Amino acid sequence: MVSVFSPSAIARDTTTVQTIPPIYFYIPKRYWASVEFPQHPQEYWAWQNINPAKYQWGMYNWTLQTYLYLKADGLPCSLVQEMPSEGIVISHKDFLPDHAIPNRNTLLICIQGDKTEHPYAQLHVVQNLQDQQWKERPTLWDSYYMPHWIQSSLIPRNPERGDRFENIVYMGDAVNLAPELRDPSFSKALEEMGLRWRVVGRDGWNDYSEIDAIVAVRSFTSLSSYRVKPALKLCNAWHAGVPAILGQEPAFQAERKGDLDYLEVTSLEDVLTALQVLRDDVELRQAIVSNGRIRARATNEMQLTQRWRQFLTHLASPMYERWCNQPEWQRQIFLQRRSLVLKQARFRNRSQSFFKKFGSHQATEQCPP
Repeated sequence: MVSVFSPSAIARDTTTVQTIPPIYFYIPKRYWASVEFPQHPQEYWAWQNINPAKYQWGMYNWTLQTYLYLKADGLPCSLVQEMPSEGIVISHKDFLPDHAIPNRNTLLICIQGDKTEHPYAQLHVVQNLQDQQWKERPTLWDSYYMPHWIQSSLIPRNPERGDRFENIVYMGDAVNLAPELRDPSFSKALEEMGLRWRVVGRDGWNDYSEIDAIVAVRSFTSLSSYRVKPALKLCNAWHAGVPAILGQEPAFQAERKGDLDYLEVTSLEDVLTALQVLRDDVELRQAIVSNGRIRARATNEMQLTQRWRQFLTHLASPMYERWCNQPEWQRQIFLQRRSLVLKQARFRNRSQSFFKKFGSHQATEQCPP
């Protein structure tokens, strides 16, 4: 049975180590930017915006940004471009090839993001509470839930806007927005309500100064397939001081503790109704914003930095000691079981690809001339 770790589990764990092992954040050399990496977390957003598109990907948000916060907090850690031969190694799944195998002196922590598990990592960091709960079923991979860092250099809503309710936005790539909300008819419907609708591109994702509410819906159908996505848009809204109208994503639902956390919608009609309610009910908007300030405390930079410190010192470090000190045959069993799972997955994928191709070929042959 897998052990699924939580902050309370760390608090209960009294195991300590005399010396923290070396801690490395691994970004392969080919992924290092031509422009020097930032030296402080407050420089991260500007660094992303002056680099090519790939350096704006989530794998840097997790690895580079986490390293910068922990380094600034005084935790001994290093950013490296070659895989270390000893110590705790933390990296994103996109940076780790499947054949990366930890030796007897290495604990490999895979930041899974929205990817599949790494076959040989002893520990995974997941970004969604429901993803962690889903992993409570028997599995080979231990996991720990860590909230995503909020939007770097976030600018909250300008308090001088007062009770104005005019600007409604989606902060994200338009391709991830439900088609109904991309249709010109939605924008026109909001105009008739006295509201302005806008999709904000990547360069503006940190600026909530002129925003009065956000809408973020990937689809109005089943969203269970998004269980690995983070609740980042919700947390950003809490920190920015704006109400959020969101779809039925597992991440949002897992974070929800009350009706004031956000307004959940299941249809286009729900979105329009929610906007009308917010437009007409100033007290409700104020209550949602006040509640958001309280909820934001758990994911501010200081809290997340301390959570990472506790994770690495109270959980990962003892696990590293146990891995280094256990008999070689136990380590080999650990690796062989995962190798078998990897081979089975590859065989399954090849079989599915073959039958899909074979079925398509058969259908083509059966078509009349």
